[in-house]
Amino acid sequence: MPIERITFPGHGGDQLAARLDLPDGPHLATALFAHCFTCSKDIPAARRIASRLAAMGIAVLRFDFTGLGHSEGEFANTHFSSNVADLEAAAAYLESRGMAPSLLIGHSLGGAAVLKAATRIASSKAVVTLGAPFEPEHVSHQFGDAVTEIDQQGQAEVSLAGRPFQITKAFLEDISAQNIAPCIRELNQALLVLHAPRDSTVGIENAARIFEAAKHPKSFVTLDDADHLISDPKDAEYAAEVISSWAGRYLQLRPPAPPPGAPEGIVRVAEADPNGFLQDVNAGPAHHALADEPLAYGGTNQGMTPYGFLSAGLGACTSMTIRMYARRKDWPLTHVWVDVSHDKVHARDAEAPAGQKVDTFSRTIHLQGDLSAEQRQRLLEIADRCPVHRTLEQSSLVRTTLAEPALAAAT
Repeated sequence: MPIERITFPGHGGDQLAARLDLPDGPHLATALFAHCFTCSKDIPAARRIASRLAAMGIAVLRFDFTGLGHSEGEFANTHFSSNVADLEAAAAYLESRGMAPSLLIGHSLGGAAVLKAATRIASSKAVVTLGAPFEPEHVSHQFGDAVTEIDQQGQAEVSLAGRPFQITKAFLEDISAQNIAPCIRELNQALLVLHAPRDSTVGIENAARIFEAAKHPKSFVTLDDADHLISDPKDAEYAAEVISSWAGRYLQLRPPAPPPGAPEGIVRVAEADPNGFLQDVNAGPAHHALADEPLAYGGTNQGMTPYGFLSAGLGACTSMTIRMYARRKDWPLTHVWVDVSHDKVHARDAEAPAGQKVDTFSRTIHLQGDLSAEQRQRLLEIADRCPVHRTLEQSSLVRTTLAEPALAAAT
C-alpha cells in the first residue's frame, strides 16, 4: 500500500504532519481521520482502519493536530475549536489535490471534532465516530484536581497516558462553550457510531446521546470488550471491517474502467501485522479476506491458512462445476456442498524430494435432491473435471519476479 508523508498548513499556519494511505488500485474515494485527544495519527487503530479502507480503494489522510506528534505548533495554544479548524484545513488540502473527502472518521475527542466539522465540509457524505463524547467538555474529567489550579493559575501541567501536557484556562473555556448537538441534528450525512460498552474513559451513554440526536440514516455498532484506544488488534480489525463495509453503502463506490491492457484477476496479499502472520488478501477493490496461521504456529488464527485457501479453491470449483453440469442437464439437484481436508506435515515441506507428492486433499461431495444412482455417479465423475482439481493433479509453473526497489518501498 503506497503511503505519502506530507505536510500542510494548519489553522494557524503551522505545518501539520500527515500520512496519506493510498490504494494500490483505483482511487474511488477519500477519508479524513481525526485522532483522539493527545494521541497521534500513528496509533494502531488508525493504522488498521486506514489500511482496510485503502484496500477498498479509499485513500485516507491521517494527521497530527497542531502541537502533537510530528506537527509544528504549541499544544498549550490549542483547543477544541482549533482542532475543528485543523480538520477544515486538512479537507481544504485534500480538495486542492482533487481528493475532497467524502468520509470523515473521528476517534474520541476527534469524533466530536468531525461531528462539529462535518457541516462545514461540503464534500462529506458519511461520518464515523469511535468512542466519541457527546460533549467536548467531557475530556476535562481526565484533568482531575488540576482543573482548580488551571482556573486559578491560568494553566497547569496534566499527566495524560504517562505524558505531561500543559492545559490552559482558554482550553477549558473553549470546551465548556461547545454544543455539538445542533451539529448532529443538522447532519446531512450518514452516521455510524462505534462504541465499547465497557469504555471507562468515555461512557457508552455518550454514544446513545449522539445516536438519538442524529437523523437517519444512522447506525450503531458495539465494540464489545474493546478499550477506549481500541488497542487490541482484533478489536481494531473488527472496527476496520465494520467501517469499510458500512462506508461502501453510502459512498457508492464505483471503480473506474481499467486502463487499456490492465491485467485482470490480480490477487494482492499484504502483511496486516508485521509482528505476526496476519495477511490482507484483496481481489480487486470489492473482495477482501484474511489469511493467518493457527495459534500453535505463532499466528493469531484470524483467517484461513494458505492451505485453507487452497482447499477452499478446490471445494468452490468442485461445487460450481457440479452445479453447472446439473443445471445444463436440468437434473433435480437442490443443494451441493463439498467438504475438503488437507493433509501435510509442515515441518517436512523442505525435506521432500523434488517431484514427490506430499499433499493429500480429501474431498467429500454431498448432493441433495431426487437424483438417480446413475445421476449421482455421473456428477461424481464430473467433479474430477473441475479446473482446480486438474491444476492440483498436474504440475504447475510459478513465475516469480521482484518488484523494483522504489515500488517495493511504497507498498
